[in-house]
Amino acid sequence: MASLVYELSLPGPHTVMRGDLGLIGLRGVVFTPKSGRDLPAIAFGHGWLQPPRRYHGLLRHLASWGIVVAAPGTQVGPFGSHRLFAADLSAALDACVGVRMGDLRVSPERLGLAGHSFGGGSAVLAAAQDPRVKAVATLAAAEAHPPASVAASQCHMPGLHIAAGNDMVAPPVANAHLIAQYWGGPTQLRELPKAGHLGFAEGRHWSQLLLPGKGERKTQRIARALLTAFFLTHLTGATEYAKFLEDDVKGAPLAS
Repeated sequence: MASLVYELSLPGPHTVMRGDLGLIGLRGVVFTPKSGRDLPAIAFGHGWLQPPRRYHGLLRHLASWGIVVAAPGTQVGPFGSHRLFAADLSAALDACVGVRMGDLRVSPERLGLAGHSFGGGSAVLAAAQDPRVKAVATLAAAEAHPPASVAASQCHMPGLHIAAGNDMVAPPVANAHLIAQYWGGPTQLRELPKAGHLGFAEGRHWSQLLLPGKGERKTQRIARALLTAFFLTHLTGATEYAKFLEDDVKGAPLAS
């Protein structure tokens, strides 16, 4: 398993391009492989107060493995709306499918959602309302308004929920654990025992004056490997990572 974590945490074989969601009237960024047909795509939701740039490494990484990733930069203020952000995540998927992006095409049958913290809860709300979504992954998901744990029962696609054991902002027992518990489809909960809430975010940001913790490279490395394996498996039908997803991973064991 250690070799697969290492392999999947390295950049994939695709050259990565970066674009701007402003072309469709939505603030944010999109990372894509340079070309490809019938590609999978996900919309990624940022954490509370976090700009999308704090996840560029993750987004670029997924794109290097052949996944189109759109990250809206809306609802970044302290009073951001989960419901409106969920709508923006679905709009980002609309853009991936409907907007011509050079020599690549996204399959409308290979769409997913992901998010950190505020964005994780919003991704669950969006998935409950969007029948196109085939897989959802959350990182230190925080409850939403309306509750993501209630919306989770309407999510019948595979779910992967990665919790941070040292999370003092969205403690797993009242957030990621509840979402996983009420998930309507096949689900998996993993807890990174030494990770903090901001461990998934990259670089520095003024919000660290308000929120405890900082970016953690080990946490980011494990998250990249798990999300890559999860989305390649459930959005493209790849079989080589199934065993990896089923077993304990060092630093990210399956929660009972």
